[in-house]
Amino acid sequence: MGDDEHLRPSRRPGTRAAPRLAAEFREPPPEFAGCFTSLYHLTLELPADAPPVTDHLQPEWGNIRFFCGTTPDAHIAGTQVSGAPFVATGPSSQACRFTLGTCRMWGVGFLPLGWARFFAEDASAVTNIICDGAAHPAFTHFAGLTEALCDPGATIAEQYDALVAGLAATMRPNRDEPRIARVHAALVSGEHASVHDLAEACAVSIRTLERICTRYFGFSPKLLMRRQRFMRSLATFMLQRDLRWTEAMDAHYHDQAQFTREFRDFMMMNPSEYAALDHPILTSFMEARAKAWGSAAQTLDPPAPPARP
Repeated sequence: MGDDEHLRPSRRPGTRAAPRLAAEFREPPPEFAGCFTSLYHLTLELPADAPPVTDHLQPEWGNIRFFCGTTPDAHIAGTQVSGAPFVATGPSSQACRFTLGTCRMWGVGFLPLGWARFFAEDASAVTNIICDGAAHPAFTHFAGLTEALCDPGATIAEQYDALVAGLAATMRPNRDEPRIARVHAALVSGEHASVHDLAEACAVSIRTLERICTRYFGFSPKLLMRRQRFMRSLATFMLQRDLRWTEAMDAHYHDQAQFTREFRDFMMMNPSEYAALDHPILTSFMEARAKAWGSAAQTLDPPAPPARP
């Protein structure tokens, strides 16, 4: 998965020349198994006279991103960031609107097991925020990576080696790892219709399930189940462009009205408004991610078993 994946640009008739994107997805070393959604390097190139592009990231797990070149102007809920080369987000249940120009970027997405191993802060304390990672106490332990990952003179291989070394230096085991993996697998399966069913499948009490989800996943089990259902629907729509929303809706939705309400809660707009927008980055990136990584979005990634000692 280390080969470059060139992303097909999304372009409407009569618009300016489309941005060009290329992404490289890196397989983490075995000792990081189950920790990350992916480690990836993204290059975005815009024509010289083109303005920055705007897009909307769907709800995700926690992330750290390092930008060489332009930096994003972005906001989630009531938080925003501008001019920061190191941008961090907690787990989100709302869309992130961002504007970005020509740049190179390293991204690291943390699965719940990764949150347990790399963060002292409860995930619930940083949900729906975007921030300058160097200035936020939950993320400052990664600030030392900025120099290497934002160095325009460094090769991708050199930057990747620095990223792996920096991650290895901050990782520590967590006693809740088996429970985290069970809860994560049950969530991604989409087989459970209630919190009670989810707890039963994970062989834990509802109280323990609530604690695990709040500490490492960021949200209550009920909200996490709603987010999974929504993301299955959104990913299907984004990858199969000829589908109508009613055809992309997850089977757990009662009707279109329920889906529309949920869409508004998660993306802060109606499905028709979202479909009418151009997605110059996200559509192509999701397609490439599905091809290279096996799933189109972070929240759809299944857990992996931890590496054996």
